[in-house]
Amino acid sequence: MCDITKEKVFEAISTVIDPEVGFNLVEMGLIYDAIVDEDCNVKVVMTLSTQGCPLHQMIKQWVLEAVQKLEGVGEVEVEVVWEPAWNISMADDNVKKALGGM
Repeated sequence: MCDITKEKVFEAISTVIDPEVGFNLVEMGLIYDAIVDEDCNVKVVMTLSTQGCPLHQMIKQWVLEAVQKLEGVGEVEVEVVWEPAWNISMADDNVKKALGGM
């Protein structure tokens, strides 16, 4: 039985900081979903703040590595999607305040 939950996956991903703004990806609202199957395989659905993000591959790798650290995790897939497009309203209030609504 798999004891990895969506919450645990989000918690693991919250250790990944977006170097451009200094907030973690979960706070920024960039992680849309984490799907965990019965074999503890995880699929993370996320986006980035801009399609031209120069750190696209690195951030995707950091998310992959953060989730792979979860004990008992199976295969991990990270899918970057552009719909819905990210905007500042998806971020936590503390991020919105700090970034001044961008």
